[in-house]
Amino acid sequence: MTININFLLIPEIVLILGIIAILLISVFINKNSFKFSLYSSLILLIITSFLVLLNYQDSFINNNKLFITNLFIINFKILIIISSILVLLIMENYFQDLKINKFEIPILILFSVFGMLVMISSNNLMSMYLGIEIQSLSLYILASINRKSLKSSEAGLKYFILGALSSAFLLYGCSLIYGFTGSLNFEDIYQKMSVFNNLNIGLIFGLIFVITSLGFKISAVPFHMWAPDVYEGSPTPITAFFTTAPKIAGIALLIRFLFEPFGNFWFDWHQIIIFISIASMILGAFAAIVQDNFKRLLAYSSIGHIGYILIGVVSANDSGIKAIFIYLVIYIFMNFGIFAILLSLKNDNGYIEKISNLSGLGKSNPIVSIVLTIMLFSMAGIPPLAGFFGKFYIFIAAIESKLFVLAIIGVLSSVIAAFYYLRIIKVIYFEENKENLEITLNPNTKFVIYLSALFIILFIFFQSKILELSNFVSYNIIN
Repeated sequence: MTININFLLIPEIVLILGIIAILLISVFINKNSFKFSLYSSLILLIITSFLVLLNYQDSFINNNKLFITNLFIINFKILIIISSILVLLIMENYFQDLKINKFEIPILILFSVFGMLVMISSNNLMSMYLGIEIQSLSLYILASINRKSLKSSEAGLKYFILGALSSAFLLYGCSLIYGFTGSLNFEDIYQKMSVFNNLNIGLIFGLIFVITSLGFKISAVPFHMWAPDVYEGSPTPITAFFTTAPKIAGIALLIRFLFEPFGNFWFDWHQIIIFISIASMILGAFAAIVQDNFKRLLAYSSIGHIGYILIGVVSANDSGIKAIFIYLVIYIFMNFGIFAILLSLKNDNGYIEKISNLSGLGKSNPIVSIVLTIMLFSMAGIPPLAGFFGKFYIFIAAIESKLFVLAIIGVLSSVIAAFYYLRIIKVIYFEENKENLEITLNPNTKFVIYLSALFIILFIFFQSKILELSNFVSYNIIN
């Protein structure tokens, strides 16, 4: 079923026109250009989300087969937009305090979101590459936006070099797939390969190169080497953005790429994903134990979470796709709850980044400590908090696919990972206060913290609603 491309891409068209308008107006505003850019970006994202929901149909494809929209794509686009709105809400005080409140920052986030929406909707290898590059170029600049910090400049440089390497892998993989199938379109590639009993060596290498590139984008092991340094060096709100929206987009694209063009060749790619999943869970569990910098710890934590999510991918069943969506919804609120609290805490040297800076927080600020503890318990998967259900549904999907070893490794990794979350709680409540911590909570940050806490605590009461929504997500992939 085809419709006009203009209707299909209305959310993206409105978003890019809005970005241009905000950019042009911000240039001519001498004072408060950052605030104007920030709040205009929030309004634009809300409008875009409504337009995305208007496309809430079963399946539409444009006439040139470059882009597609369906229930899976729409739901993941909404998750990306929610992540972007939350990061815009928590960033204002941070950039104003550091005097790097440039109006370009929210605009770069919007450009990145535009690239993510394009890459998720892609139905063609070239449009997929275009979306990835639009996203990536914006992220490179955001990582190095604090020119006063050597760490920020280093983060941007490392991200750019390794990102360029991953783009080269992607292009080479796409060229191999095109060379051996004669098509760039996902559906045509699927049709051409439907006559094959097994993938030939050229297509296998093409598949591996594309998986490698997408592995870089989601910082899965062994393609994770950039993540800890980039997360540590980037401004904290940008780190919060890195840990959510780009990963959601990368996971969505990985699922579509594996299940649409290569859906009949699960045997050829599932072993690769199993290895990446196991390696990510194990490294994420052990490497974070020795970290004292909170952002580096959350970098390794996010690598571990990617490992759990990939269990859902390799399960290749309806339950696995549903579990991935539920996990990502929960992960967004856990992640932004923690980062919102981090962005509210300052000592004499500025915003805190070390775990040791939290010593004695339980006595000086009991309410903030309780909320942070709830988030950490949820990250560790302690019932009855939301994080427990995220992992529960992932492991159920693995068991349904008889991936018992993968499920056992996941459970053991989760137990090990609980140690470093509990270590933070120990620092908060059982170590003496070494420095004076100042808490600055503006209305936006309070909203994100309370929203995240309520979601994590009350998830058990409305999980059936999220499960119902996840049925729509899996429909277009598995069926």
